[in-house]
Amino acid sequence: MAFIPMTEYETADEAVRREYDDQIAKHGRITNMKRTLLHDVQSFKTYMDWYTLYDELRPTFGDRALSIFSYAISTGNDCLICGTFFRKILVDAGEDPENLVLNETEQLLLDFGVQITKRPHSIDSAIYEKLRAQYTDAQLVQLIAFAGIMYATNLFNTVAKVPLDEVLYSYLNDKKEDKDNG
Repeated sequence: MAFIPMTEYETADEAVRREYDDQIAKHGRITNMKRTLLHDVQSFKTYMDWYTLYDELRPTFGDRALSIFSYAISTGNDCLICGTFFRKILVDAGEDPENLVLNETEQLLLDFGVQITKRPHSIDSAIYEKLRAQYTDAQLVQLIAFAGIMYATNLFNTVAKVPLDEVLYSYLNDKKEDKDNG
């Protein structure tokens, strides 16, 4: 059961309704996480900067690599919503998330994402060396900041016990049967 209920469009103030309308215009729907965040518009906008960083990183890494990176972080954090969301992206692209065939960049981001969640104080130096050899300081700052927002999104969904969106039910990993995030 959700710790914080989702906002409802019908009872929301004008600022919240504008954000609802914007999300529906951009994405065709509004997620349970976003509906929960909209109890505070500034908090909502802060988390929406994930999209800003994603757009900045897309030319460098590409959509697939960023989805794999986000999937690694989200599953590493046991975030039901985000893990299932990125699983959906991979499955809809014809991928098997448990048997991904990765190029060098995707493998690097997968390994980095896993280590961010499992051992952030002792990330393998080989990962740092590969990242440093291929990317600028600005790109690395963006990538780590993106990982931080992804991590924070996982934390928000888990702690707030945001329920899994119905559109994700059919993408649940067999190991994750519970539709409540927590």
